[in-house]
Amino acid sequence: MVSRLVDSSRTMASTRQFADRTDAGERLGEALLERGIHAELVLAIPRGGLPLGRAVADALEAPLDVVVAKKIGAPGNPEYAVGAVASDGSVWRNERAISGTRTDEGYFQERRETEAENARQKAARYRGGRSAPELTDKTVVVVDDGVATGSTVRACLSQLQQSDATRIVLAVPVGPPDTIADLEAQVDAVVCLETPPGFSGVGQFYADFGQVSDEDAMAYLES
Repeated sequence: MVSRLVDSSRTMASTRQFADRTDAGERLGEALLERGIHAELVLAIPRGGLPLGRAVADALEAPLDVVVAKKIGAPGNPEYAVGAVASDGSVWRNERAISGTRTDEGYFQERRETEAENARQKAARYRGGRSAPELTDKTVVVVDDGVATGSTVRACLSQLQQSDATRIVLAVPVGPPDTIADLEAQVDAVVCLETPPGFSGVGQFYADFGQVSDEDAMAYLES
């Protein structure tokens, strides 16, 4: 993609607390429509992105599907991402974390292959036998419930950059300013409702940020 359109809404003085993921998705849908952004397809990142994706897809009157990535955890610390990989093998490398944890290339590539297969299996399970959606010449909106480091989002966007989609828009309720600025370089537009300087975690912006089960998440694809 040659041109980049930055389309972010930023409230720095105060932070909004969303009632739950559906509330956040409804507000995202409104924000997209206010900006004149329409799409032929909405892709949610499971699991937490699906309640929002359902609301956004309904607002845009577009079909809903998934884009899946898995985190690549550091040696001995699987919760700390040294990268992430999408279901097609597209990878994002956190070079600073790789260096800081002394992650060697053999370990990284081994985990990449394992997690890419996990992502493929998850995408297939969520689709229930349906084929992956066609992206050619479409405007695609990617939705998640928020970003912190954005590792899985970055891998998902890397996958979509390899497609023939006409336009890729990222829509999230909240994220730290530096992460959102980085993500703007990967897409044609970003709609982010809140980019607070005091960001410490996505959950702090939700009154209800409970876990979403696979069963509940998949139900949003059937609505």
